[in-house]
Amino acid sequence: MPTPASSSASASASSSHRRASSDLMVRIGSADSEIKLRALRELKNQIIGNRTKKLFFLKLGAVPAVSCALVQAQAQAQADLLVQSAAALGSFACGFDAGVRAVLDSGAFANLVALLSFPDDKVVDAGARSLRMIYQSKLAPKYDFLQEKNMEFLLSLLNSENETVTGLGASIIIHSCETVVEQKALCYAGVLKKLTSLLEGSPSQKDASLESLATIIKKNPEAASKFVSESRRALNSVIDLSKDRNPRTRLLACMCLIVIRNTSPYYLQDIGIKTKLVYLLLELLDDPGQVGEEASYAFSSLLAQKEDLQKLAFEANAIDKLHNHLKKHSLQPRRYQGILLALAELCSKLESCRSRFLSLEALNLVTDALSHEVADVRTAACICLRSVSRSIKSLSAGRFMKEMIVIPLVQLLHDPSTSVQVAALGAVSNVVVDFTTAKSTFLQCGGLKLLVQLSKSMDPILRLNALWGLRNLMFLADNTCKEGIFLELTAPSLSSLICDPEPFVQEQALALVRNLVDGCLDSIEYVFAEDGIILDAIGMQLQSTSKAEIGIQGMYVLSNIASGKEIHKEAVMHQLLLQVNNGTQAFILKFLQSNDSQLRTAAIWTIINLTLPSSPGASSRVVKLRNAGIVSQIKTMVNDPCVDVKLRVRTALGQFMTVGDGST
Repeated sequence: MPTPASSSASASASSSHRRASSDLMVRIGSADSEIKLRALRELKNQIIGNRTKKLFFLKLGAVPAVSCALVQAQAQAQADLLVQSAAALGSFACGFDAGVRAVLDSGAFANLVALLSFPDDKVVDAGARSLRMIYQSKLAPKYDFLQEKNMEFLLSLLNSENETVTGLGASIIIHSCETVVEQKALCYAGVLKKLTSLLEGSPSQKDASLESLATIIKKNPEAASKFVSESRRALNSVIDLSKDRNPRTRLLACMCLIVIRNTSPYYLQDIGIKTKLVYLLLELLDDPGQVGEEASYAFSSLLAQKEDLQKLAFEANAIDKLHNHLKKHSLQPRRYQGILLALAELCSKLESCRSRFLSLEALNLVTDALSHEVADVRTAACICLRSVSRSIKSLSAGRFMKEMIVIPLVQLLHDPSTSVQVAALGAVSNVVVDFTTAKSTFLQCGGLKLLVQLSKSMDPILRLNALWGLRNLMFLADNTCKEGIFLELTAPSLSSLICDPEPFVQEQALALVRNLVDGCLDSIEYVFAEDGIILDAIGMQLQSTSKAEIGIQGMYVLSNIASGKEIHKEAVMHQLLLQVNNGTQAFILKFLQSNDSQLRTAAIWTIINLTLPSSPGASSRVVKLRNAGIVSQIKTMVNDPCVDVKLRVRTALGQFMTVGDGST
């Protein structure tokens, strides 16, 4: 406990600090230029790199005072005051969104832009530097490049001999260019060509150019083609910069090459380039600063959906290297997240990667990350677990249905962050596909109740992913488990989900019912609960849907029901012919004529199950199908381009002949 003397000293020091700060604010507003200049310099020096001081002076109203000083200095063309005012505003904005907001609210932005045309180079440089600080924030104003005056302004920046000004131009592109239309406008205004020339400039110009090029080319094949075809030397320059001495330049060059390759896969196919990118990024991961943080995200982007590159990374010992990084204590959250996402991409396709990951016991480290205090890290851990749990071999061995994994995952279904909940649901969907062990661990810790609860969420993404989890929980489940899921979900809720406003939710709800009625005959009875509201909902959706995916799932549900007893088959016939009885075309005809071979296959399977020769009512059902034009449609499909459809059609026609189709 502090003594009275020390408390008094502390209070005295605090009081003294406040007086000094207030005095500084007074001096910033002084009419004496020298006093004002020294005050601005002192303020700038106090707040540089010090968020606490920035916040303190924000509360004192320092930003409006400095902005006012800037305006007065502009009116009197006082270069030194302009430099210090701009520098102080830039310091407030640097890496501090509250500072950026204060600068923008003070109206200083337009005045800083005006400094770019000042005759003194030092003033221009200070203005450009301050604006670049602002453009590091998402709060910075965006430029509409489709307006001619804005494009002219941007080109004037890029054509400047001042590298801080050209850097500002690049920062504006990185921040403002978001649409394909904007990318094209920049390309055809000559921006791409100008940025290419800056690849030969100073280190800061190289970095700015690489990042801007990546922004313009990303997901725009036309821009990528224009960049590569206009000058082969430009692409070679980027490749050469991946060997630069500066780690940040190497990283940005790699990122630019990755964007080019991801946008236009026929570029950079050489195995040497691919291997080089893998090794370069793994090497950059060791950088202790921001470059090391960003390298893991670039690595993820390189590997995403590319099995060949994942194999190269595996051969380069990437799993071990990422695991070693993951083992380090006190990882910064962004680095932690990046490493987990890189591991997720590595394990997304190849069983060899998953096997190596599990052999290193890295799963324990990922499980620990599920309870990290930062939401982004928890999300990344779930995504990583989802990739690793795609292993059929490990699922079959019950490797993931353990309390140390299941309990924290279920807890994350309560998470206040929606992104964490969605990611956790993705991992749960894989983990509950458990081939050998009982699913009791998940059920006992309340997982089922939470999935059902989330299936009723107002957020359609949560509904979708919760249904995915329920669908997989239902997969190959025994009768007791199915009954438990159905009783928790209820027939009215399930029929409501089948008729959800979102088509992708409808599809998953139907897929869940498909798994529900798969298996023993008793399972089919679930769709007849509460006067058959589930079956009616299925029929309603199949009558109105234009989505092949919904049709496929719905028809397989009907096919499974049609494999049951006579009463089940007749109920399916009622749904198939309901529209015919109302004078319109049956949806089964529409599906048989679909361009989607999977939908045609599902439709044929339903007909086959309805007309099995061993079924007592098969003959009468064939007559009804013929009268509805369904038999004649199937006869036109004997030479269907899909082999699977062709085989099922022959089976159906054979059954028609056996039971008698009544045709003449």
